[in-house]
Amino acid sequence: MLTIDFDDSKPLYEQLYSYIRGEIEKGNIAPGAKLPSKRALSAHLKISVVTVETAYSILAAEGYIYSVPGSGFYAENIPGRSGEQKERPLVLKPEPPKQEYAVDFSTNRADTALFPFSVWAKLSREILSSGGDELLNSCSGKGVYGLRQAIVDYLRSFRGLTVHPQQIVIGAGSEYLTGLLIQLLGRDRCYGVEDPGYVKTHRVFSANCSRVLPIAMDGSGARLDSLTAQGIQVAHITPSHHFPLGTVMPAARRHEILSWACASPDRYIIEDDYDSDFRMYGRPVPTLQSLDRSSRVVYLNTFTKSLAPSMRIGYMVIPPELMERFDSRLGFYACTVPVFEQLILAEFLKRGYFERHVSRLRKLYLSRREHFIKSLEDSPLSGMLEVKSSSGGTHLLLRATNGMSERELVERAAGEGVRVYGLSEYYSFGSNPDESRVIAGYSGMSAQDISRGIAALERAWL
Repeated sequence: MLTIDFDDSKPLYEQLYSYIRGEIEKGNIAPGAKLPSKRALSAHLKISVVTVETAYSILAAEGYIYSVPGSGFYAENIPGRSGEQKERPLVLKPEPPKQEYAVDFSTNRADTALFPFSVWAKLSREILSSGGDELLNSCSGKGVYGLRQAIVDYLRSFRGLTVHPQQIVIGAGSEYLTGLLIQLLGRDRCYGVEDPGYVKTHRVFSANCSRVLPIAMDGSGARLDSLTAQGIQVAHITPSHHFPLGTVMPAARRHEILSWACASPDRYIIEDDYDSDFRMYGRPVPTLQSLDRSSRVVYLNTFTKSLAPSMRIGYMVIPPELMERFDSRLGFYACTVPVFEQLILAEFLKRGYFERHVSRLRKLYLSRREHFIKSLEDSPLSGMLEVKSSSGGTHLLLRATNGMSERELVERAAGEGVRVYGLSEYYSFGSNPDESRVIAGYSGMSAQDISRGIAALERAWL
């Protein structure tokens, strides 16, 4: 039944290999059946012996046939051949269509128009032209030393942290680094995450450890009694600017939380400083890590908010007492960020481009924030909306007093082509406060988009 198509672009040996393999998989060539000799098959098909020999060699290497010296080639017994087991058809559910909105007050968008493409391209060319071993060889599992040093200099200048490059671990985003931390501290510990908070944070902890509990919030941030009453051992918190409530933890609460961590040798704090670059007014809030004298705080941050959501480069600062444990237990991991990207970012930080870029972003976001608030104050919505505006972040928390529930607010806005986000979407433990509050981000929106969205909300909510 086998024929060779000499006009086919597919090589002759590959045609022969594919046919015999298919017959064996279908069960048409029984296990142990003797195949024609190389000379007999080459004469029958009018092809060279070398062609048959190449096909047989590939089949033998892949385990479809075996050779008996002095006898010839025989078909192997392939378990689960198509003749014995029917192949299940591949059935995939189609991806649900993404609903499109005319205006989306999303909180995880950045204004890509301000990304310094020309500078990034210039640095890329410089690094490529320099070549060298550092560009092509693997780096330390903690990341390129030059980038870690640049991060140390930045943290000292802008966040008041005095750390060593050996304490810095670079990784592909906060989710990956959080997974490493859980391995370092132990999957069997009791972890706490803020509720409400980033839903993804809760999911990352739930996927990696056995016990995850909610940390209740009040006007000062994470509640101390919530930590102690539930026996939480590791707390993931955002003291400089809570999402989505916008709370900035005052000094008294910070020291209470640090005292809680120091009271037991198995307690730690993961300080997520996710948007510290965007404090709009006043001096930057001191980090918990800068106040820590007992090596209980792991500092976590990324460049996602300040550069671009696709820029999956994050870092953590591990206390010296934990670094030895990290090196011995997790030092075998390779760094998950390409060396090329690390070298570009290192130069971007060293030469002051990052500082200037963040300064431009901060001014732009501040102008949009003021435009957002002023437009709400001047609109008919001002009589039925309470706006919570903190000194940082890129979103507003709105509370409606027109009698609509959160669900009604979200659904009616969607009816006008506008996406706002109900506060209950950020509760991960089943809590659903009976409050009419929604979240509206503005970092990825123009002033025109904000005005258009407010006009649509007037139609939806009044």
